[in-house]
Amino acid sequence: MPKVLVICGATASGKTALAVACAQKLNTEIVSADSMLIYKGLNIGTAKPTEEEKGGIMHHLIDVAEPFDLFSVSDYEKAALPIVERLLAEGKTPIICGGTGFYINSLLYKSGFGGAGADERVRAKYEDLLAAKGKEYLHGLLQEKDPESAAILHPNDTKRVIRAIEIFEVTGKKKSEQNDEPVPRFEFAAVSIEYPRETLYERINRRVDDMFEAGLKEEVQGLLDRGVTLENQCMQGIGYKEVAEGINGGASDEEIKELIKKNTRNYAKRQITFFKRMKNHTVLPANRATAEEVLKLL
Repeated sequence: MPKVLVICGATASGKTALAVACAQKLNTEIVSADSMLIYKGLNIGTAKPTEEEKGGIMHHLIDVAEPFDLFSVSDYEKAALPIVERLLAEGKTPIICGGTGFYINSLLYKSGFGGAGADERVRAKYEDLLAAKGKEYLHGLLQEKDPESAAILHPNDTKRVIRAIEIFEVTGKKKSEQNDEPVPRFEFAAVSIEYPRETLYERINRRVDDMFEAGLKEEVQGLLDRGVTLENQCMQGIGYKEVAEGINGGASDEEIKELIKKNTRNYAKRQITFFKRMKNHTVLPANRATAEEVLKLL
């Protein structure tokens, strides 16, 4: 049976090129797992792959949301999971490629729910609260009831935040106190590309410089001119937030660039830490990160 192949890891590590090379050899399709590539019109700051970079391979979950849209982990799961299941049914190996760990986990695992039954009434109450007051308010409620679960669940992962609140309300016990381990959906192999830390930072810094040369500031200004604001989810992405705040605050291009570089480097460190904990995960040094080496893991 074909496995699912996950190509994950730090930003600017070359995930897309490796995924395309693997997809060409496997005659399959790529499911993007990047929380910024979903947005239309956000191209430069997301390093969105061009048609040439896609190498003739079908890429899913790119350009599926408008800049004004909220897009949760649950929305991602609903959109991406049927694609993965279709490819498996066709006898193909789906390739999940990206650096958003919560997106990847939503496809690889389903919640075990720890034996706590579902209560649709309770769930509906908190879904209504989400719609009325937003994800940060909802996450704050979980923080009050179960700070341990709140610490590991991202506010965007509203489906699991609601589930954790539901477990507490139905059972009187914290989700973090129950056996609520995620259940694997598929067999999978995961791969990250590793560079020496300083080399990765150089790649990040060079990418940010290239983005500015390609017109990142103009791209952000265009979004602001359309009415997109810092309140919109898409503008919380690294690169967009710093440029928008810099434009509003009168910062120089160099100041904005340096802040983006710093925040991107910090994000890369968090990604590396996140994926190190992943099961079935192999780290390949950059000089060995070829499609041939990756396919040996399937």
